[in-house]
Amino acid sequence: MADLRRPAIILHTPQLGENIGAAARVMLNFGLADLRLVAPRDGWPSASAEAMSAGALGQGVQVSVFDTLEAAMAGLTYTIATTARPRGMEKPVFDAPGAVAAVRGGAGLAGILFGGEKSGLPNEAVALCDAVLTYPVSPAFASLNLAQAVGVFCHQWGAAAGLGGRFEGKEEGVGAPAPREDLIGMFEHFEAELDRAGYFYPPEKTPVIINNLRNALIRANWTTQEVRTFRGAIKALALGRGKARVKREE
Repeated sequence: MADLRRPAIILHTPQLGENIGAAARVMLNFGLADLRLVAPRDGWPSASAEAMSAGALGQGVQVSVFDTLEAAMAGLTYTIATTARPRGMEKPVFDAPGAVAAVRGGAGLAGILFGGEKSGLPNEAVALCDAVLTYPVSPAFASLNLAQAVGVFCHQWGAAAGLGGRFEGKEEGVGAPAPREDLIGMFEHFEAELDRAGYFYPPEKTPVIINNLRNALIRANWTTQEVRTFRGAIKALALGRGKARVKREE
């Protein structure tokens, strides 16, 4: 049974198989799987689309091919046409977040319509849609690659759907926060070695210097492992200084 909250992506007369494959790939990246092609120039299936999809066409994206846009819209209750040009039609105009909100708030299955690489959507295709989607692109260069245009919408869809991504619920390479007593022990260790090296001068400014050091260090949000590593570095520097002293005395 179709998920009525996930729209179909419709590519109207796409030309390059590479763009179809790239669109399929970014669709699956952000949780969309219904890809509809209207009269693809080079036919279907397409080896170049398969290669560019990086496996998306075999791992979840379902492709349907139609001779006409009317046929591709079968089963849809709401459609949005993407365009960078004013069309002189009285339709709601959305940006990507607005289009996603309209789809998620509607009933039935929606479709997002993208035009072919050469000239975008014809007016007759836009006329069949309920609303228009446009992106805040530079007026001096408003033409988007087809797959990139699909990607902008898909990214917004994934963000609104709450997709957590690969790092959801984990912090790779980051350990547990250091307990305060470990942090204070590190400070005292560091300050003791600085004192032995004669760093605190003049002596009456020692409390101010220590506070400055601690304020700077504490902003790093230390982990337990980082504290251990830093204390090891302090110890190594102290040992090195001791060895150098012995050599000088010899």
